[in-house]
Amino acid sequence: MEVLGQLLNTTLVFSTALIFAALGGIFSERSGIVNIGLEGLMMFGAFAAAVGGYYAQDAGMGAWAPWIGVLCAMAVGVLGALIHAVASITFKADQTISGTVINFLAAGSTLYVVKLIFEGAGETPLLDGFNKVPIPGLSKIPVIGEGIFNSYPTTYLAMILVVVIYFILFKTPFGLRLRAVGEHPSAADTLGVNVKRMRYIGVMLSGMLAGIGGATITLTTTGTFSHNTISGQGFIAIAAMIFGKWNPLGAFGAAVFFGLSQAIRNYVQLFEWSKNIPQEFIFMIPYVLTIIVLVSAVGRSSAPKALGEPYDPSKR
Repeated sequence: MEVLGQLLNTTLVFSTALIFAALGGIFSERSGIVNIGLEGLMMFGAFAAAVGGYYAQDAGMGAWAPWIGVLCAMAVGVLGALIHAVASITFKADQTISGTVINFLAAGSTLYVVKLIFEGAGETPLLDGFNKVPIPGLSKIPVIGEGIFNSYPTTYLAMILVVVIYFILFKTPFGLRLRAVGEHPSAADTLGVNVKRMRYIGVMLSGMLAGIGGATITLTTTGTFSHNTISGQGFIAIAAMIFGKWNPLGAFGAAVFFGLSQAIRNYVQLFEWSKNIPQEFIFMIPYVLTIIVLVSAVGRSSAPKALGEPYDPSKR
């Protein structure tokens, strides 16, 4: 029972970053803008959280330092997404290429700035991140108490945001407008919805949430930022978004599934028999499952109808 609780807890730790990034992807793609750049936006967030958190910690801000790191990640994530928004919405560039550029830009620029700031070091100094916060009473429940109610603050925040964003997308006028510009931008424009503004908002929200996702990895798992802090999580988040059918609840379930695969990868290495398996095969588990899930989702997931199509109001 204790092992099951620990496995569930580890699953949620790995899932948290994927949940944030997948929710961000939903905002962007529901507005009609493809966001392949989630990997890069997570990288920007992980970098900003590490640097911002380090300086906040150095300034003696104590327990507030990780939250300063999260705020820095949100800001830098929005700035990174703004580049994608300007290229894709204003200049009508190919959205897939623009997102790919964001990934390459983040990979190169973050490592360069780290070396610039920390005198040639390949990673940021170790910082004190978030501590787990047990919820009184609930954390004592067998299995789920240890698994769910003894987690990091970011994990609780991610689970709350799933419900909040579902409500925003499907129960509010803002959500209706966002979905409208991703399905029928011409019709939305005719009814007075500012398509360009809604798409900018969607992409920038995706940057903010993906930035928090990257920050989560730095502040709960690694404690530092280096070139391999973000290594495929953004692409797995895209898979979770697609498998979840661009729905926050579905994306949450898919992210937890992928988080479970990562947790199993870690637990497998604890067994003696795993020493006979090449480590590379064990590390492949999450990515192989991602490919299998994506293949199984072909033909079953229906993307927003105007996804990836630049909107020209003169041709409506």
